[in-house]
Amino acid sequence: MGEDPELFGPPDSQSSVIRAGKDISFGSIAGIVSKVFEHPFDLCKVRLQTQVLDQMARFTGPTDCLTKTWKNEGFRGLYRGLPAPIVGAMAENSCIFLSYNEFQNLIRWTNHIPQHEDLSLSLAILAAAGAGAVTSFVLTPIELIKCKMQVQMLAASPPPPPPVLAVQFNGTALLNVPRAARLLGPIELFKGVLRTTGLRGLWLGQTGTLIRETGGTAAWFGSKEFTASLLLSYRSKKHPELIAQNGGKPLRRKDLLLWESAVSGASAGVLYNLILFPADTVKSTMQTEEELRPRPKGAPRPTFFGTLNQLYARQGLRGLYAGCGITIARAVPGSGLVFLIYDGLCKQFP
Repeated sequence: MGEDPELFGPPDSQSSVIRAGKDISFGSIAGIVSKVFEHPFDLCKVRLQTQVLDQMARFTGPTDCLTKTWKNEGFRGLYRGLPAPIVGAMAENSCIFLSYNEFQNLIRWTNHIPQHEDLSLSLAILAAAGAGAVTSFVLTPIELIKCKMQVQMLAASPPPPPPVLAVQFNGTALLNVPRAARLLGPIELFKGVLRTTGLRGLWLGQTGTLIRETGGTAAWFGSKEFTASLLLSYRSKKHPELIAQNGGKPLRRKDLLLWESAVSGASAGVLYNLILFPADTVKSTMQTEEELRPRPKGAPRPTFFGTLNQLYARQGLRGLYAGCGITIARAVPGSGLVFLIYDGLCKQFP
C-alpha cells in the first residue's frame, strides 16, 4: 500500500507559504513585546560583560549599573539602542520559529513521520539546533549595532570638549549652553562599520553568536518541549476525561493551555541563557572593543578564542558569566512572554 503524501510528504506550497507567514508575523509580534520589556536588563548585561577587561570596573553589579544608568542618562538611557534590538527581536523570533518548523517538517519527511505528529524530544532538539545556526547569521550584524549603541556613553577615551552654543535674545548673547555630546544612531554606526571594515565587519563575533544560538536554541526549544510534555502528562492524569474527548489520543503540544505555554517558555529562558552564556560574553566584548578598548591602527582583529583567553585570564569563570544573573532574571518572564504570545496567536489563528 502506498504512503499518503498528505501524511508523510512535505506540505503543499500554499500551506507552506501560509505557515511561513504566520511564523514570521507571530514571531515578530512576540519578539517586539518581549524586547520592550527586556531591553533595560539587556543593556545592563552588555555593560557588565564589556567591563571585564577594563582596568577599573564602572559598575559593581546589576543594581549599580541600572541605578547609575538611570541617574546619569535618564529613562532614555535605559532604552538606548532599542531600535536595533526591536529589529533584531523581529528577525530573531520570526527566523527561529520559521526555521524550527521547517526543520521539523524536513525531519518528518525524511523519516516518514506523519506531518500532524509531534517529534520526539531528541529530534525536536536537532531541529532547534539547525534553526539556531541559521538564525545566528541574521542576528550578528543586528547585535553588533545594538552593542555599540549600548556602550557609547561608556567610551574609554574622554570625548572632546562639547561646542558651545550662544543663546541670543534681540541680538544679545545671554547664555552659553554646552551642547550635549552627540551619539551615533544605528544607521550611522552601520555605515561606519561598512566604511572601516567592509561587509565582513558586520559579522564580527559570528563565532560567538553561532555557538550561542546553535546550542542555546536547542536548549531553549528542548526545555520548552520537555516541560510542556510534563505539564500535558500531568493534566491528562488529573483529568482523564480529556483523553476521551480527544478520541482516545494523548494530548499534543497544540493542546497546551496559555499558562502552560508561559511556564514552559520561562523554563526555556533559563536554560538558553545559562548553558552558553560565556559565548555571548566573548561576542559582546569583541563587538564593543572599538569603542571601549581601541587597538592601534593596523593591529590584528580580535578572535573568538583570543578574547576568550583574555577574559578567562582576567577574571576566570566569573568574568565569563558577568551579567548572567540579571539576564536569567529577565529571561524568565521574557521567554515566557514570547511563547505565551506565539502559542496564543497560533491557537487563535490556526
